[in-house]
Amino acid sequence: MTNTAQDITSQTPAALKAEVLSEALPYIRRFHGKTVVIKYGGNAMTDEHLQRSFAHDVVLLKLVGLNPVVVHGGGPQINSALKRIGKEGTFIQGMRVTDAETMEVVEWVLGGQVQQDIVMMVNEAGGKAVGLTGKDGCLIQARKKLMPDPDHPGEMLDIGFVGDIERIEPAVVKALQDDQFIPIISSIGYGEDGQAYNINADVVAGKMAEVLGAEKLVMLTNTPGVLDKDGQLLRSLSAQTIDTLFQDGTLSGGMLPKISSALDAARFGVNSVHIIDGRVPHCLLLEILTDRGVGTMISSH
Repeated sequence: MTNTAQDITSQTPAALKAEVLSEALPYIRRFHGKTVVIKYGGNAMTDEHLQRSFAHDVVLLKLVGLNPVVVHGGGPQINSALKRIGKEGTFIQGMRVTDAETMEVVEWVLGGQVQQDIVMMVNEAGGKAVGLTGKDGCLIQARKKLMPDPDHPGEMLDIGFVGDIERIEPAVVKALQDDQFIPIISSIGYGEDGQAYNINADVVAGKMAEVLGAEKLVMLTNTPGVLDKDGQLLRSLSAQTIDTLFQDGTLSGGMLPKISSALDAARFGVNSVHIIDGRVPHCLLLEILTDRGVGTMISSH
């Protein structure tokens, strides 16, 4: 290899890094001081390499001046814990049916094991993470959710201790942000009587983004984003397009609460909502700080 070739080889990685950093600069400037709510779930939560990549991304966003707030689910972990006690998870319209025993498991898994793992990973990556549930600072006040019964129009289904958000009190999150902490929020709400409710994490993330006046809501999924009936990625969606996708059955199952929450957040002031592929390493940085998005962007128009 000639000296020139060696020079080019040794310089390329550095030049590439400089180019990437330079591309990120306008985004860092534009989003400095702004809140980004991140719904963390799917493969990104269960694959060790992706977990570490996620933790580094969150810490980097904080260090360059953004305010990340993480809302996490834990479906696979809840299913595993239920299996260990001989229970099978069941879902209606994308919502987990939650009896008293299941609710105990949800509280233990989400508010304990899963949350502490995320806090530890973010701290190991150099951040200062703090775990919260709806109980902390009266953060998520909830009531029982009743679902429309598709087989009996006009009647409602009781699916147990599943909650709707009554109110979010963001003071504790804002106080942590101001003190350079990264809030890690479990999607458990509490009623006035102290009853815990399992709330879909997509719904909590959407409402949290709205109440905090977030610049962005970013939802990690196990798909490249929102796909049409042919499996092609839809890079941008509007409220009108989404209505059509609901009606023709393109959107169903677990995607329903995700899209509904995304759309509500966009309608109520969140500048942009992104549904991205959590299986791509460093998907958060790619979506927020580069020209190359890795998913679907939803706008209210």
